[in-house]
Amino acid sequence: MPELTARAALKREQILDAALEAFLENGYVGASMDQVAATASVSKQTVYKQFADKEHLFRALIVAISDRVEDPFAEIGREVAEADDIDDAVRRLADAFVGGIMTESVQQMRRLVIAEAARFPDLGQEYWNRGFGRVLPTLATCLARLAERGLLDLKDPVIAANHLAGLLLWIPSNRVMFFGRMDANTPEDLARFTEAGVEAFLAAYKKR
Repeated sequence: MPELTARAALKREQILDAALEAFLENGYVGASMDQVAATASVSKQTVYKQFADKEHLFRALIVAISDRVEDPFAEIGREVAEADDIDDAVRRLADAFVGGIMTESVQQMRRLVIAEAARFPDLGQEYWNRGFGRVLPTLATCLARLAERGLLDLKDPVIAANHLAGLLLWIPSNRVMFFGRMDANTPEDLARFTEAGVEAFLAAYKKR
């Protein structure tokens, strides 16, 4: 029985990976269960055994991908919150944030969720809650600690966390969304946008 369970779990992952490819390539409307089955190298019956229909498959995919979103501040947040150099601390936060969000997989999912948000508004909120909704509070806690230590001047850590996120992602992520490809930003572009975002944040929030 455990072997069968493990085999079923593997099939499920194969199907979800194939579904991601199909939905990214053709959108929700254009993707088909036949395409998913072919890409996953399983029968259509196997797909339907795991997922009742295309909507259930799409919903399961978004939830599964959301659960894979890692909090880029989980490891360095506490360490950075105790840093003495505020410029270096914010730059480290920025590098972790951009490195975690400006990946092909995250940007692809962002584009897919946004494209289908009107059709599945609850899934859009679910993706937000499991992604940014989980990451921003961690960042806010870190910024609040830096403020308590007199390095930042801010009234609302959550707003400040959103400001930092916006300053870092507005240009590069929107380029990817509208251009439809990851090479919309060169590594040099990304470094320049990140540094500009850090400088703007420090100009607004650094304790004088």
